[in-house]
Amino acid sequence: MRPLPTLSEIESISAEIDPVAPPTPQFSWPLLNARAGCELWVKHENQTAIGSFKIRGSINYVNRLVEREPGVRGVIAATRGNFGQAVAFAASRRGLSATIMAPHGNSVEKNRAMRALGAELLEEGEDFQAALIRSEALASERGLHYVPSFHRDLVAGNAVSMVNFLRGAPALDVVYIPIGLGSGICGLMCARDALRLPTRIVGVAAERAPAIALSFEARRLVSHAVSTRIADGMACSTPSAEALELILQGVDRVEQVSDDEIEAGMRAYFSDTHNVAEGAAGAALAALLRDRASMAGKRVGMVFTGGNVDANAFARVLASG
Repeated sequence: MRPLPTLSEIESISAEIDPVAPPTPQFSWPLLNARAGCELWVKHENQTAIGSFKIRGSINYVNRLVEREPGVRGVIAATRGNFGQAVAFAASRRGLSATIMAPHGNSVEKNRAMRALGAELLEEGEDFQAALIRSEALASERGLHYVPSFHRDLVAGNAVSMVNFLRGAPALDVVYIPIGLGSGICGLMCARDALRLPTRIVGVAAERAPAIALSFEARRLVSHAVSTRIADGMACSTPSAEALELILQGVDRVEQVSDDEIEAGMRAYFSDTHNVAEGAAGAALAALLRDRASMAGKRVGMVFTGGNVDANAFARVLASG
């Protein structure tokens, strides 16, 4: 991958993206601060038009694609939901078709949202990796442009919101962010480095989707089966080699949290802020709550990556508390 975008490139992209996906707010919630034992600033990426941070990366990717390949007619991507919504949203703005491949048993409500955005939704395989492999093959069969789940243009688009966060919040000692395939955490790293800040970054993985944490520890690519019941946005069995290379360079550590801890984080967000958190968002808060003692007296940032969780799953999470 080419070097990460500079601040001037991020600001140029921001001028294109902000009118379509306006900056989201960052709040410091008193009840959440008391729970976490620190001054916590939450970047509410659940407040985008698709309820997820992924919207800006996809807008930038599709914009750059149309510039490079003006004759492109359609795109295809694999997803567990949020990325598919983002790709469908971005494609529809540029008059492109969007075919989205999801694994069998995917979130019912995320599937509905993708179809509502104009996507043709197909289901293939038992997990994200199987859907990804099939989407790559179908791209060739149908003459569609395959949108990878990790790419410099996705990172650059995501960096737009992270620059907004780091500029809008008071100086942060550390930021917690969940990791799927890495475009979010690399966008945060890109923004931090472009602004030349000393802020440390903590990535968070699910114990039942530990491939990225194991890869970080081993400093090489490690695959691992996925069995998380709640963190579908983090359910990646094989990390991106490009993302791992960047994460190894710029992330302080990667922590693992259990499904029970993730669900406790989701409940905490709802109790203290009345925001609905999907599993990935709950995971980042779970890691901070585990680190509560070491974070005392620090100013901490948290990326609330999304709020797309099925109603029945969220009802179960609330009831289990």
